[in-house]
Amino acid sequence: MKNTKRHIFLIFYIIIVSSFFSCNSNAKKVSILEYDGKFPDESARNIEYVMSEEGKITFTLYAPVMNKYNGENPYFDFPEGIKVSSYTNGEVHSTLTADYAISEERTQRMEAQKNVVIIDLIKQETILTEKIIWDQKNKQIYSDVEITQIKADGTVNKGDGFEADEKFTKYAIRNPRGEILAEEL
Repeated sequence: MKNTKRHIFLIFYIIIVSSFFSCNSNAKKVSILEYDGKFPDESARNIEYVMSEEGKITFTLYAPVMNKYNGENPYFDFPEGIKVSSYTNGEVHSTLTADYAISEERTQRMEAQKNVVIIDLIKQETILTEKIIWDQKNKQIYSDVEITQIKADGTVNKGDGFEADEKFTKYAIRNPRGEILAEEL
């Protein structure tokens, strides 16, 4: 009888301990999928999205992770960053990289945040900032936070934001200040 009680106790103990460990491993698996307290409806890794017009590539987007959230205001987020390339006549014209991005389906608005770097490969100029917004409806890119512009000749300018066309071929810096190279008189 004593042996039977010990066996029953041992079996219950093993069941309780194993269920405790299985719950912990499930919790770890769940936390891998969770971002900012929400669970995506869909998730993909190493995605490359290509946009084209009349058979010509206009943009490519690469992201290590893309999550889709459905609901009243559906959106995508890119918690591990993005790289967007803009093309003109089949050649990469500019690139944008950021550590995080979110794209709202209804408003057709994408916001890139944290270590945002835009490089104009034609002009050899770089813009550094912490946030930009791409308004796809109006085909504009803009920022309302401080930016740093590094020109091809090495001059550095700062501003309170900028506005640009979506291909970043033309842009204007708000309240520019910094180094200005002038020709000798």
